[in-house]
Amino acid sequence: MDLGLKGKRALVTGGTRGIGRAIVEQLADEGCDVALCARSVGPIAETVAALEKRGVKAWGSAVDVSDIPALKNWVGEAASALGGIDVFVANVSALAQGMDEESWRKGFEIDVMATVFGCEAALPYLERSEAGAIVAVGSTAMAEIYGPTRSYAAVKAALIPYIKGVARNLAAKNVRANLVSPGNVYFKGGVWNVVEERNPEMFQSMLARNPTGRMGTPQEVANAVVFLASPRASFITGTNLIIDGALTQRVQF
Repeated sequence: MDLGLKGKRALVTGGTRGIGRAIVEQLADEGCDVALCARSVGPIAETVAALEKRGVKAWGSAVDVSDIPALKNWVGEAASALGGIDVFVANVSALAQGMDEESWRKGFEIDVMATVFGCEAALPYLERSEAGAIVAVGSTAMAEIYGPTRSYAAVKAALIPYIKGVARNLAAKNVRANLVSPGNVYFKGGVWNVVEERNPEMFQSMLARNPTGRMGTPQEVANAVVFLASPRASFITGTNLIIDGALTQRVQF
């Protein structure tokens, strides 16, 4: 299926590894020009080079998304490099799990503030697009409680009303906004790979919770993100798409 993304321009935060890397590669495979960021310059240069080999324009620079002025500046520079913005993907996460003050602050600044103000910085460009789209990457942790209380679940949950509000208020301007909430996603160097090596009993218990008997892949999440970002999803806005292999037990209405 042609998703209608050829020639579109997308910005992705945290685009050099895991889910973010799969997203930028899938966007490029659909013919979309891509701008990305991460904390380190080295992975950015390698990712940009890999995307350019796919025949699209790619641009990237290092930025700490918790630095809001720097994030806003990155969005502006990316828009200039690509000639505009049609898609904004807020993917980066602190993955903060603790209940200490530092974990709460880090999670709020990166998962919530960076998503909100990244979207806000992109909006003037998205409103000029013929098919503006925002996709934020959430988590099933926002939808179902499991295990000890975690700051991560609460800060991710804060994205639901924000994205729904954006979707409602910008629908008339032809800008859509959606969430994609993955369950456990496994990739080398990722959180669950680390758990597998350091706490194999916990890893096996998480595998056993999922009826599929496995964890998801970054590509499976990217497929959903890119679809929701595309004109093919033109009447889908304000939704929270759970991608978890039936891990969560709640019934969604």
